[in-house]
Amino acid sequence: MKYAIVYSSRSGNTALLAEALKEGLPKEGCRYFGTADLAQKDANAWEAVTGSKLVLLGFWTDKGNCDEKSASVLKKLRNQKIFLFGTAGFGGSEEYFQKILTAVKQQADPSNTFVGSYLCQGKMSVSVRRRYETMLAEKPGDKKILGMLENFDRAQNHPNEEDCGQLLARAGALVSD
Repeated sequence: MKYAIVYSSRSGNTALLAEALKEGLPKEGCRYFGTADLAQKDANAWEAVTGSKLVLLGFWTDKGNCDEKSASVLKKLRNQKIFLFGTAGFGGSEEYFQKILTAVKQQADPSNTFVGSYLCQGKMSVSVRRRYETMLAEKPGDKKILGMLENFDRAQNHPNEEDCGQLLARAGALVSD
């Protein structure tokens, strides 16, 4: 199956997942691999994306939705099969991931079909931890803030090999169809 891997990555987490797809999926089927920016700026790249049977679109989570660059791609795609993948720093809950995916899907034209998805937690910058620590200093023992710190620490190990393996298992099944 001809496919395209289009992604946006702010901190490198989603880029890591995109690279795992590039390395793990059949090379002969890949019509495009690259960023959402390039895909939209280069006519040949965009033609390769829209000429694919499957678009694997990677995003980073911004305020419970996909980032602007990924949203722009979703809004331009028509009559495509789309597999979403991405990362969320504040993750770990399947319910939270589903809320994100629901919001992301609303960015797309209704002519598209979503055929699968994979979200995992992604590491956050140390500035986020510092902000949480400052909050905790102002409210010592606050359970919500302590939970945010625990989540930050858990996120530092993601995406990992297991995350990449799960992504490949889901996307690989679609590409081989």
